[in-house]
Amino acid sequence: MLDQTTDRTTDRPTDRPTDRPGAPVPHRTPGARTAPLPLLAVWLLTRLWLVPAALKISPFVGGGGLDPSVSKVYTGWYAVLSGGSFPLHDVSWQYPPGAALPVLAPGLVPGLDYGHAFIVLAALCDAAVFALLLWAARRRGRSLAAPWLWTVGLAVLSTMPWNRFDLHVTALAILALVAATARRAWADRAFGAVTAAAAVVKVWPALLLAGTSRGSRTRTAWTAAAVTGAAVTAGFALAMPNAFSFLAAQESRGIQIESVGSLPFHVARHFGWSGTWAAKDGSHEFVGPWVHGVSITMQISTVLAFGWLLWWRRRSDRTAARVLPDAALTATLLFVVTSRVISPQYLVWLIGLAAVCLLRGDTTQRPVALLILAACLFTTLDFPLLYRGLRDHASWLSIANLYVRNLLLLAAAWLSARRLWRGTVPARRPV
Repeated sequence: MLDQTTDRTTDRPTDRPTDRPGAPVPHRTPGARTAPLPLLAVWLLTRLWLVPAALKISPFVGGGGLDPSVSKVYTGWYAVLSGGSFPLHDVSWQYPPGAALPVLAPGLVPGLDYGHAFIVLAALCDAAVFALLLWAARRRGRSLAAPWLWTVGLAVLSTMPWNRFDLHVTALAILALVAATARRAWADRAFGAVTAAAAVVKVWPALLLAGTSRGSRTRTAWTAAAVTGAAVTAGFALAMPNAFSFLAAQESRGIQIESVGSLPFHVARHFGWSGTWAAKDGSHEFVGPWVHGVSITMQISTVLAFGWLLWWRRRSDRTAARVLPDAALTATLLFVVTSRVISPQYLVWLIGLAAVCLLRGDTTQRPVALLILAACLFTTLDFPLLYRGLRDHASWLSIANLYVRNLLLLAAAWLSARRLWRGTVPARRPV
């Protein structure tokens, strides 16, 4: 059996044999070091389908050009950002200043227009994440569950991940968590710095810091994250005006029609509720009676989730290497289900974090990963297939699909938190 002990030369946990009764047995696959031909074949086939589908050149997709997120929204932001300023009066710009980087990057690709360059960079990012997960799994002879989950999960989400820069942020988050496992003195600093770089693009990767172990490793990682985040943010603030305009847009967010908080309103529309939906703050949100109250409730639930994380950190033993990715997934799930917005691209975050958890055989999150994968299927059914029926007609089929998706996410969040607590918090013994 294997147990997590400490390498005295690096003060980092290592896998070493132990005879201690009850020690967790990491899941290993005997053939993990052999050529993963079925995995490579599935990844290649699914991506070969995604390329024409994303570029809208497949006979099964239809015409109409690229996804509007790329052809209209991102292209419009690029025009403003390339002029040296952040979009001040665009309510759909609700991101930290680092989000300018993935939006501006396609402009550096020679020979392609902006939309096609964005798809190409997203495809390369997808391939890089797959290669990183495959390398990390084979490096220690681990199961190939992590690259399998990434391959299947993104294929189930169809072309949506390639049409959002959330894929780039998720890649940085995965890189940070993989770097944290390196048995080198620089690993904690690299983890903190890459985590901060991702959080400056989208805030949620800051949750990766929730599972850092006590003592010097937390101080090192958090200090590196604070210094990197402050430096990058200050650089943008000095170089481009309106770097913090996104804060005002975030304050006015309401209940988006795909969030957990929207569920009662979809049913209420069939029973005389006088509210409706509106294109507001860059998304489709409910407006009308009781909406503000539910919005406040969701914000309170987010605060309670944060309080639970603090309580867990106070009580938990976080020395095992698996705790860092497990806690990152739990924290992100809690904040997704308590958010006033659940956009389809949030599932890209969850698939990426769950894949990193599966790199370790002793992870507590294996059944959670399956729930997230199931939620991906209903997310694709919701958007784009059933979205118009949900928004415009409140059809019972689209409502039922949304209920299933959100209940799967709620179950995943509850199970993730429960298994993380049981796997890290020592049971209290009677005095």
